[in-house]
Amino acid sequence: MGRGTAPALPLTPVASTVALDLNLTSISGETRPLAEWVTTFHLATVALDPFTNESSWVLDTAVRVLDAFRGADVRVNFVLTCTPEEAQQFMGPLTERFMVFCDADRSFVRGLGLQTLPAFVFVQGNGNLMAAEGWNPVEWKGVAKHIAELTSWLPPIIPGAGDPSPFHGTPVAG
Repeated sequence: MGRGTAPALPLTPVASTVALDLNLTSISGETRPLAEWVTTFHLATVALDPFTNESSWVLDTAVRVLDAFRGADVRVNFVLTCTPEEAQQFMGPLTERFMVFCDADRSFVRGLGLQTLPAFVFVQGNGNLMAAEGWNPVEWKGVAKHIAELTSWLPPIIPGAGDPSPFHGTPVAG
């Protein structure tokens, strides 16, 4: 079963909508409503809790998945439930490769309706949202396929070589 404690539930990604007035803060401290972050491009986001083993287990996978969407009409990014200093420690040089947002009070991830991290989330400019929670390759593949269809892009292969076994993740509540 690999590093996870139990296989993730075989569910389909959850689709809903999100309030575009929800604030999102970059690692540099710039806070804007979500509507301003999605004005030009949708968001392809991996949300992680850097204080859990589960988030570290899926980090390489998340990087690979987000890298596959570089050049597509999406902003690839991470949302970390920590301070900017903690995000820098967890991500290291990846903060130079990706847009990174910090959500120390978890208000943003809760505002997305997430219950479990890690999560792969696609937020469209109109507030439509699709999310896969925990690490379930089937669900993440569904989100990736949706992003690819909307952006006329090729989705990454999920799961890929070296990806962890499926796992539920940890509660957003901490």
